[in-house]
Amino acid sequence: MASSQPKTTKSAADENTPLLFASDASPATQANEEVAIAKTISNGINDETEDEGKPLPALQIFLLCYARMIEPIAFFGIFPFINKMIWETGGLKEEDVGFYSGLIESLFSLTQMLLMISWGRAADRIGRKPVLVFSLGGIAIATAVFGLSKAIWQMVFFRCCAGIFAGSIVTLRTMITENSTPKTQARAFSFFAFTGNVGIFLGPLLGGGLSNPADQYPKIFGQIAFFKQYPYALSTFATGSMGAIAAIICGLFIKETLVRKDKNEAAGAPPMKTWELIKTPGVPTVLFLYGHVMLLGMAYTAVVCPVFWFTQPKLGGYGFTPIQISMFLAGIGVSQAFWLLVVFPPLHHRYGTGGILRGCLYVWPIFLASAPLCNIFLRNGWTTAFWITAPILQIGGSGVAMAFTAAQLALNDISPSHQTLGTLNALALTITSGIRAFAPALYASLFAIGARTQILNGHMVWVALVATALLGTVTVSYLPEKAEGKPKKKPVEE
Repeated sequence: MASSQPKTTKSAADENTPLLFASDASPATQANEEVAIAKTISNGINDETEDEGKPLPALQIFLLCYARMIEPIAFFGIFPFINKMIWETGGLKEEDVGFYSGLIESLFSLTQMLLMISWGRAADRIGRKPVLVFSLGGIAIATAVFGLSKAIWQMVFFRCCAGIFAGSIVTLRTMITENSTPKTQARAFSFFAFTGNVGIFLGPLLGGGLSNPADQYPKIFGQIAFFKQYPYALSTFATGSMGAIAAIICGLFIKETLVRKDKNEAAGAPPMKTWELIKTPGVPTVLFLYGHVMLLGMAYTAVVCPVFWFTQPKLGGYGFTPIQISMFLAGIGVSQAFWLLVVFPPLHHRYGTGGILRGCLYVWPIFLASAPLCNIFLRNGWTTAFWITAPILQIGGSGVAMAFTAAQLALNDISPSHQTLGTLNALALTITSGIRAFAPALYASLFAIGARTQILNGHMVWVALVATALLGTVTVSYLPEKAEGKPKKKPVEE
């Protein structure tokens, strides 16, 4: 017996809307509904295509990138004078200064770690812009008044206050993502990472260049009693002013990017809890990889820049002069800018996030192993081989810095929803702050122990670093498909 129901072709629309083809619908009604479904699907495809083709909003990206510089400027801006300031302020023995400077920086990072998730959840609830503006204003004030400290407890207090207002970095990463599309986010985050490096460069430059102005620039500031009484105030006022400017322009010109749900949708879908987010499939793996590449970067920086390059070759270093250290730092800065701005976007377009992340993590162990190799050249007097090999490996190997941006893109892609992006970024930055609180001291201490005892000819820390890097080459094989960021293939025309 033939069915009274007309046959319908099974489609994707049937899977999503099963009630549209109920048995009591007439053929005419079904036909109209099928047309409506087709239009809905077509509109969805057109919206996605339109979104994919949307260019980066230049002004928004520029302002967010400017705001991105504030956190590294505030963090690194006191590095040139912090030890001298502690020595003069606290009346300490010179050998005790390092303990207090390390304590102050660790407390900054620990404070960030404790509050980062709260800032991320606030950004997901009340909006990105208010959290960004409030955080920038807070870090500007805390950074500026640091230079007025006349006791170590005041230095600790103001530094912790700067760490409290760390919500800006959470919201900035989230807003960069929300101002870009899957097609343009690689370009956006290459700019974002580059301006972060600019902040790392400008912070010490402003901090050192403007500290103790009465002595450095006597013709201009020599007669101003305030700068004699507070010799580091000009440095912190300058860095704080940059934060205040960022807060003002973000308050005036930055657009809110949090898409708010309507009342009915919000009532039926409570925000995902942090622990639920952590347990989401793929999230733990991406968070681990994110923390891993940050650990490699911070450990390498802690060992190389202040210690390894300065230490004599017979103890396991390069024995560089200050001018040679400056030249290498400049070369690395230019090289990283080239990799991020020129190489990263086309590589991402061709190989996706996973391809870049795997490539960088495979190269990291080789890059790290090149440092003790070049030290062997110097120990044996092969200076020509060193000056040919070391700059090439150092500058070329800077491409591993692309792993930081790739890890951020993987984090964006693995987020369960738009509404959890702020919290997920906060989780990642909490991990980063925790790593920054202990990793530099740990690996720098390993280098010092190796240099003093000559275990493995002073190369003990590099063995530890290579072993750490090899762990990433294993973990990256478990990168979730959702976080691969593979380029979409063009449909083949029939």
